[in-house]
Amino acid sequence: MRKNYNNQRKKLQLPEYGRHIHEMVDHLMTIQDRDDRNRQVKSVIAVMGNLNPLLRDSSEFAHKIWDHLFIMSDFQLDIDSPYPIPTAKTLAPIPNKLQYPTKKVKIKHYGKNIEKVLLELQNSENVNSVEVVVGNIAKYMRTKSYEYNQEHPSNEVIIKDIKKLSNNMIYVDEEAISNLKSEYKNTQNSYLKVNQNRGKVNKNQRSTNKPQYRQRPTMSK
Repeated sequence: MRKNYNNQRKKLQLPEYGRHIHEMVDHLMTIQDRDDRNRQVKSVIAVMGNLNPLLRDSSEFAHKIWDHLFIMSDFQLDIDSPYPIPTAKTLAPIPNKLQYPTKKVKIKHYGKNIEKVLLELQNSENVNSVEVVVGNIAKYMRTKSYEYNQEHPSNEVIIKDIKKLSNNMIYVDEEAISNLKSEYKNTQNSYLKVNQNRGKVNKNQRSTNKPQYRQRPTMSK
């Protein structure tokens, strides 16, 4: 007696339906008469619906069963379907290839968005809005430069980088950049003073709030 192991049988496309349903689908493909094949398909669909009787009456579930039928036949079953006949590409579409940027970033720690904003400012006719945006960009560039180099950049460095990123098409007011730097320094100095004052207060509180220990009473003989 020849033994028939599962590892020697045909691979199941949808194992949740079992081998008997797959064998029914394989039998449908051997039927020559198209009308007879369409009639037998309805019986197979009914058997597939009995596996989930609570869902077989819904339209979405019926559509899914018909799609599963074509999947089990490897999309080779020629029948009249009440739904659009799927293909391997429609059920498992191949995603489009991502377009990776090929343009290099001029100054990496600023990012490419800063360069895009500066290039867009060239087309702006409102001088005041351009100055405001350039000032905000200069603040951002100072922050990123400090994070990258661990030191505060000078005005010359910021102005040079802005001109480089904008292809020398944006006018930079050096006095405005200097004012931004002075404001930055003032905020830093005030922050340091607050921290120093907090340290002094904490020291005074520690000296005045020392715990007082009571002397242990001596026992009289």
